[in-house]
Amino acid sequence: MPVQIGAKAHSFAEPMGLLSDCHRRIEMFLGTLVRLAEYVERPLDDDRRRALETALKYFREAAPKHTADEEESLFPRLRKLRDRGVEAAIRTLDPLEQEHRRANVLHEEVDRIGQAWLSEGVLSAADVQRFRSDVTELSSIYKEHIRVEDEVLFPAAGRSLSATEKAAIAEEMSARRK
Repeated sequence: MPVQIGAKAHSFAEPMGLLSDCHRRIEMFLGTLVRLAEYVERPLDDDRRRALETALKYFREAAPKHTADEEESLFPRLRKLRDRGVEAAIRTLDPLEQEHRRANVLHEEVDRIGQAWLSEGVLSAADVQRFRSDVTELSSIYKEHIRVEDEVLFPAAGRSLSATEKAAIAEEMSARRK
């Protein structure tokens, strides 16, 4: 299944839409890891090998840029707003950042185990269990995390940030990808 990692429905002119598009890719690649977790005690065939390589690469290379888009570009601007309309959104920022940190730790472990699976062909019973556990926890974290961002945070940002602030966010997002 060929995947274009940079595929998107929105342009940098619509940074909130672009961030939401990233969520669709996160869900897609996380779904790949969830499916592979069901298969993890067996050797990889060519299709599963390619799927694992692609998912691990996405979470190692592209997903950190999405986190930086939020934590370095969007969240600081939202924290500066003095608008009652974004108070609920601002209250989500600290928990979202904590979830980013936890997800990062889990992704590092999934990547370590996934790389071992790719190189060795099989995993120890402990690594099988750890891969499944970490992928399950990631799935749980992302489900609510993405919902909050897509339904609360991004709409509030879209309404409250000025066109100049949105353009600055878009420029920063673009620069991270060059």
